[in-house]
Amino acid sequence: MISQPITHRCKRAFLRSENGATAVEFGLVAAPFIALLMGTIQTFLVFFAGQQLQTIVTQTSRLILTGQAQNQGLSQSAFAQKLCANVVVLFSCGNIMIDVQAYTSFSSANTGTPTLTYNGSGQVSNTWQYSPGSPGQIVVVRAMYQWPLFLGPLGFNLSNLSNGDRLLMASAVFKNEPYQ
Repeated sequence: MISQPITHRCKRAFLRSENGATAVEFGLVAAPFIALLMGTIQTFLVFFAGQQLQTIVTQTSRLILTGQAQNQGLSQSAFAQKLCANVVVLFSCGNIMIDVQAYTSFSSANTGTPTLTYNGSGQVSNTWQYSPGSPGQIVVVRAMYQWPLFLGPLGFNLSNLSNGDRLLMASAVFKNEPYQ
């Protein structure tokens, strides 16, 4: 069978055909829609995880506020275990960094975000303090977590660390109660 060239009439019919127009329109709109959807989900997860971390820090800090941590002689690792008991499935407990420092006044308290330093294998190498203070002292409890991000299309990026992760930080600042 010899193939015949497409006639002029067939070419015009092909060019005027609207079959598949919906698929082409969807193809044009799908990429920005999926990018917007991924950006929305990622933003939700970052804010939700940050709120969960803040709730965990607030709950666990009460042990220091009321003197229970001091009276029980909780070490830094024991306090971390208490904090981890409140952790939900969003976090890997071993990756939460906890810093507890006592101050004499609110004006001298450091509540800023610390600068993270990394070792050769990319692990955080900071040394965190654990000083729950005594009755009447000002205490700052900070918990930090490197939240992994998936980078969405169109350059949407929430990272605030050089490794592409987002540092979530929750803190509680309070004056210890006059416990016995």
